[in-house]
Amino acid sequence: MAAHRALAGVALAAAVAGGSGAAFAQAAADPAADLGPLTQRWLDDAMSRNQPAGLPLRMEVSVGSLDSRLRLAPCARVEPYLPAGARLWGRTRLGLRCVEGQTAWNVYLPVTVKAFGPAWVLINPVAPGAILTANDATQAEVDWAEESAAVMANPELWVGQVAARQLVAGQTLRQTMVRAPHLFRAGAQVKVVAQGPGYAVTSAGQAMSAGAAGQIVRIRMDNGRVVSGTVNEIGTVVVAL
Repeated sequence: MAAHRALAGVALAAAVAGGSGAAFAQAAADPAADLGPLTQRWLDDAMSRNQPAGLPLRMEVSVGSLDSRLRLAPCARVEPYLPAGARLWGRTRLGLRCVEGQTAWNVYLPVTVKAFGPAWVLINPVAPGAILTANDATQAEVDWAEESAAVMANPELWVGQVAARQLVAGQTLRQTMVRAPHLFRAGAQVKVVAQGPGYAVTSAGQAMSAGAAGQIVRIRMDNGRVVSGTVNEIGTVVVAL
């Protein structure tokens, strides 16, 4: 589902890069008064033409306003762009610069991008370390862009996972809220498989930290050597040689 979020952001970025500048190709005695409505129309048009087929999100964009005390020189054409590090997701900003005018200027308009789609919302509080079950959440339409963490729209991503912190009813389940359950604790004896080209050697060692599937952990072997490996789904630590 993170891919859906990224795809939405890419689509909007493409819209900004390839959208029509015609709506901005007009002079104005007070450009600041027109930037908000013009930007809104430009973004709406760009989104309607660049929305990827099959994306399960309903996008909405709203444009804020500049400081009313700001006075901009007349401009025949204003060019929109995304500032470095910005993205069209959640609360962000869009740059606007005069490219045809006697006086060059550059301003930023606040923009809010909402992406409504199906997600899972908690109906029960969940204590830290508790395992989530299918009965803990119900499906609802939420704004995926309200927070930066990716929404887990597929129940397989969170059912059976452990709450990483205290969770409350009404929260949308996102990736940062859960972690994989620990398969062993620090100090436990674990199976270690050292793999190389065409061979595998099995031994045992002591875990130096708790381990969950997919994590990289350090293991102290019987000879005192410390190795690092990846925990697989059954709790074996795989060391690549």
